[in-house]
Amino acid sequence: MNLDFDVDPLFSWYVVLLAFSGIALLVIGAVNVGGLKAGWRALNVLVGLGFAGYAYYLAFVFEGGTYAIFFKAFILPVLLIINAVKAAVTRSQAPAAPAAPPYQPNAQYPQQGVPYPPQGGQYPQQGAPYQQPSPYQAAAPAAPAAPYQPPAPPQG
Repeated sequence: MNLDFDVDPLFSWYVVLLAFSGIALLVIGAVNVGGLKAGWRALNVLVGLGFAGYAYYLAFVFEGGTYAIFFKAFILPVLLIINAVKAAVTRSQAPAAPAAPPYQPNAQYPQQGVPYPPQGGQYPQQGAPYQQPSPYQAAAPAAPAAPYQPPAPPQG
């Protein structure tokens, strides 16, 4: 293992931070912690795999020589973690959706669901079969209107 905090503490802490960031992003992406959308979760997993893989390489495979330390690379994990926390807070503050009634396979439909009232304007009793009126039945004739009467001329 290449971690030796006495010989090269900067390198060792860099590897530890890479591993920590990678594992944190993997957890956030794999477990839907904050209700993130699928695209954000996939990005978290990909970046987490990259960070954890590079930390593994530096800690166990790297045999010395030159290496580059990019502290600016830690901006992305911080932003992704902030995004996950913000999504979790937004999700927890959102009002809960009303619960759907439990499924009852033999339940009667409510009377409001009947498309047209039957003849006479009365709904049938519960359990009675609904009979839709025929469109070919003649409607009751309308009451005749009073004949037109012109207004009386003003007297003056």
